Amino acid sequence: MRRLWVFIHRWTGLVMAGFLIIVGLTGSLLAFYNELDHLVAPQLFATPRPGIAPLDAATLTERVEALAPEARVTGVWLWYPDQVLVSVGGRIDPETNQPHELAYDQLLLDPWTGNELGRRAWGDISQGSINLMSFVYKLHYALALGMPGIWILGFVALAWTIDCFVGFYLTLPVGHHKFWKRWKPAWQIKAGAGVFRLNFDLHRAAGLWLWGVLLVFAWSSVYMNLWDTVYTWATRAVLEYHAPWTELVDRPQPLKTPRLDWREAQSVGERLMAEAAASHGFSVENPIALSFDSKKGLYRYGVRSSKDIQDHRGKTDLYFDGETGAMTLLLLPTGQFAGNTVTSWIYALHMGNIFGLPWRIFVCGLGLVVVLLSVTGVYIWWKKRSARKLARSRKRLPTEIDDAETAAYGRSKPA
Repeated sequence: MRRLWVFIHRWTGLVMAGFLIIVGLTGSLLAFYNELDHLVAPQLFATPRPGIAPLDAATLTERVEALAPEARVTGVWLWYPDQVLVSVGGRIDPETNQPHELAYDQLLLDPWTGNELGRRAWGDISQGSINLMSFVYKLHYALALGMPGIWILGFVALAWTIDCFVGFYLTLPVGHHKFWKRWKPAWQIKAGAGVFRLNFDLHRAAGLWLWGVLLVFAWSSVYMNLWDTVYTWATRAVLEYHAPWTELVDRPQPLKTPRLDWREAQSVGERLMAEAAASHGFSVENPIALSFDSKKGLYRYGVRSSKDIQDHRGKTDLYFDGETGAMTLLLLPTGQFAGNTVTSWIYALHMGNIFGLPWRIFVCGLGLVVVLLSVTGVYIWWKKRSARKLARSRKRLPTEIDDAETAAYGRSKPA
């Protein structure tokens, strides 16, 4: 049985290695996404104006409609104190009855004046430095391939999650005799060892010491890429979990022009959120998002609240009908449903959006550890493959590999 798990771990790791190297390197950069975005595209951020209140979401949509009459606002995101991100699509051209073709899907505004800071098609690296970090983000979660990339990395994340358990099992010594004494070397890196043994120890010890957090990052990656399938099925099997994709359905026909305009929707959202806060015992800190989903005919109003655990932004959301203003769904990040609370925690940990700067530094380093595990895993496979070829001609293994595995396991591992 152990030989089977070694085979599974080896080939799963080889298949994942290239993907995890990309994910690890880009993830290290994304731990400091905002700082790097300021560095490479400073023109997209406004100069802070202390003591002046920023404009509200409805006013900002009006500014965008004046700046880009060919665009239709789909959402306003108040994520950063010095930048407002407004997502847009093409407005219907009355002459052709077709949406305008836009070279951008976002406008970036000054939060205090509503002045335009820039336009971009998010993640399109051909537009230059304004999309460098968003391109890195697209590489990280979708290989910059759109939905096919999301699915590919989703299944890689699922395989990674399973392989966490397989890899842990393979560190355990065979049998129970002097178990802890024989397991202790798995946690250590032998001083003065040869190149193979050093790589072997780095691969095994790093994986063991960081096993729990690697599992969290692997499973949270499943959430981010297979959110409405594998993650939802698995979470709902053990915990109560609710999400927009489990509770909300598309209309027979999209609602292109809701009865409530953006200003009315903002007022309705504020009122409904205040009522929800009173009935569920939380306080609202500041608005985060106002968006409209024409397929469902619903507005989403999001805030940061006392239920949020993240350092920045917020995931306290409610959805209401674009015609009647009736609330359809309220989702709190913590304290409402156990599955949602767990999801909020693993998401915040993965995004480096909790525990301040120390955790972000840790996440940055963890990305490099993922690269280390991938590279050392491939190296171990390559050396053992070379050893098998040599063994066929000389009827023995190279001394370094033989000695390393005998020392590590008390006998040679299965090939």
